[in-house]
Amino acid sequence: MKLIFTFTIFIALISYGVAWRNFVRGRSKNGNLGEPRITSSTDLPKEQWFTQHLDHFNAVEGRVWKQRFFMNDAYYKPNGPVFLQIGGEGPASAKWLVEAQMIEYAKHFGAMCFLLEHRYYGMSHPTSDLSVKNLVYLNSEQALADLAYFIQGMNTDRHMPNGTKWIVFGGSYSGSLAAWMRFKYPHLVHGAVSASGPLLAKIDFQEYFVVVEQSLKTHSQACIDAVAAANNQVHIMLRHPLGQKNLEQLFNFCDPIDSGKTSYKDIANLYETIADNFADVVQYNKDNRNESTITIDMICDVLVDEKKGVPVNRLAEVSNMLLKKNKEKCLDYKYNKMVEKLRNITWTEQSNAGGRQWFYQTCTEFGFFQTSTARPNLFSETFPVDFFLHQCVDVFGPRFAHTAQIGVERTNTIYGALELANVVSNVVFVHGSIDPWHALGITKSSNPSAPAIYIEGTAHCANMYPPSKNDLPQLVEARKQVGQLIGQWLEEKVYY
Repeated sequence: MKLIFTFTIFIALISYGVAWRNFVRGRSKNGNLGEPRITSSTDLPKEQWFTQHLDHFNAVEGRVWKQRFFMNDAYYKPNGPVFLQIGGEGPASAKWLVEAQMIEYAKHFGAMCFLLEHRYYGMSHPTSDLSVKNLVYLNSEQALADLAYFIQGMNTDRHMPNGTKWIVFGGSYSGSLAAWMRFKYPHLVHGAVSASGPLLAKIDFQEYFVVVEQSLKTHSQACIDAVAAANNQVHIMLRHPLGQKNLEQLFNFCDPIDSGKTSYKDIANLYETIADNFADVVQYNKDNRNESTITIDMICDVLVDEKKGVPVNRLAEVSNMLLKKNKEKCLDYKYNKMVEKLRNITWTEQSNAGGRQWFYQTCTEFGFFQTSTARPNLFSETFPVDFFLHQCVDVFGPRFAHTAQIGVERTNTIYGALELANVVSNVVFVHGSIDPWHALGITKSSNPSAPAIYIEGTAHCANMYPPSKNDLPQLVEARKQVGQLIGQWLEEKVYY
């Protein structure tokens, strides 16, 4: 099919593509939480395995599988509490049990620490493959039941004293799970620290890019203007063969734009990646995972520097900067490559990235589709909500045309969405103002038993990572507040 690059038709057709590199906006390759930076030479805890039911809600099913977990009892004191970090939509990293804020709390309170990997991610494989018929056992309710059975199992296996108090920790999706765990299983979980958890399931998550724009504006209005101007130049260049060639060179495309081989879906992926560049940088801005992380200030300094050429040249420099950071040789915008990767049902392909699994959960439970609807002038009207809904069908089949709508309504009904803060106790909700996900979280609460902590200037899950000398004062204070709350839940008087 011959490409048509008139501006009007291009915009009308662009609502189908998505970059494989970050096919669900706002999620990094290995999950939203990532892993902490390790500075000590301490050996990592060894992986262990716990037997789980495949379907906790069907006693007739009968099948079982092995779930991976890690343990650190170095700081445990007799009759102390147990801290459980909940795995999310990526492989569980034992680094969280060596250096992380939870470990700092464990040192103070004498806690035993566990990390339980989420079913279907990392090495926790409940089924032989990831076919649609097997993915039916992948959902948040089954994951919460896994946690419940794990807690009961560890109480027995480790001979924990009666009345041992379990505190669960989670960030991003697992932050939601932490809050829901206290809500659904209060007899097993005494308290929950929920960091950056999106508790409102929503199909059209257009607020995401509103926060991205606000966060870029912390640098300057000129940064926002440069992004808009650059995107406008991309529109114009795509209308002409010479402009297309220039874009290939500027952005280092893996494949040339060829009217005989390149579809409009391929071109749509280009826009997806451009917007995703800013999403990644904003969401993880100065989160303490890595000292070499690219920040908002770094990309905006490039975008506003007129000595580097016209806006599209500066945008390309930012794109190439991120390609290098992600160790990618070129920018791959091919739609079919993305679809084939997400359709792959083998564990060999999907274990590390968790791409197919998380996409399934967004298509059946959460939505979380970050659209450009609210900020068309900044990122152009190239990925409305239908764009994401089409992806569910393209990857999983025609039966998934309406699963997102049904799933979102169900999720909000069973967990209470943002009303959760009014009905739980011993939960703290922590969010950062830079993090776009705070728009779906609880940032204010009138319930003293379930307070919210909103940290100005910090990004996704920043309070979970190890402390740094560069931490903002509000972040330092937030960590202290969380520690004080844990002390209250455990009936301790002081946390310093």
